[in-house]
Amino acid sequence: MGLRINDTVPNFTAKTDQGEITFHDWIGDNWAILFSHPKDFTPVCTTEFGAVAQLATEWEKRGTKVIGLSVDSADEHVKWKSDIEGFSGATAGFPIIADEDLAVSKAFDMLPAEAYLPDGRTAADSASVRSVFIIAPNKKVQLIMTYPMSVGRNFAEVLRALDALQATYETPIATPANWTTGQDVIIALSLDDAAAKDKFGEFDAKLPYLRTTKAPA
Repeated sequence: MGLRINDTVPNFTAKTDQGEITFHDWIGDNWAILFSHPKDFTPVCTTEFGAVAQLATEWEKRGTKVIGLSVDSADEHVKWKSDIEGFSGATAGFPIIADEDLAVSKAFDMLPAEAYLPDGRTAADSASVRSVFIIAPNKKVQLIMTYPMSVGRNFAEVLRALDALQATYETPIATPANWTTGQDVIIALSLDDAAAKDKFGEFDAKLPYLRTTKAPA
């Protein structure tokens, strides 16, 4: 059975370019983002790693740790980071998991159990290892995005989604389409009007089932 939203993420021990980690211990009490790649030294992935590096202060503001994954060795990751940093002009201070045996990719349902890396492989052999997982401090998956190799990921959207997840985490609200920080939020249907007023004060009932209010501080 595949990994789904609200499932606890697999715990694993793996090599990275910054040493060995145990995933749940590495997350600690933080939010975390795991973003995966099918091969080092590939063009789209290099731009994506650069984008993540450029957002380092934004991840830190949100108490979020980021970690990459690619199905090459830790030594290759170290070499690749030189290209990433030269291209992006930013330090790639996050670790990259060396998933040479595909164990993590399979545990996260990015590859089938029978997948293997053939001799002379290309990125196409692990093309589905192109996902973003946003994980809450309780170690449960909050969001999964998967992209094809031809489409670079929009990390501004990942950041926006992270803001929305953090705003709604363990709070009876949701965010509307295209929501950004500071905009009104939607009151959950689990609260009737009286409970909504008691918890949030005044609200705008645009429809009986669509009630908006100021985002809680």
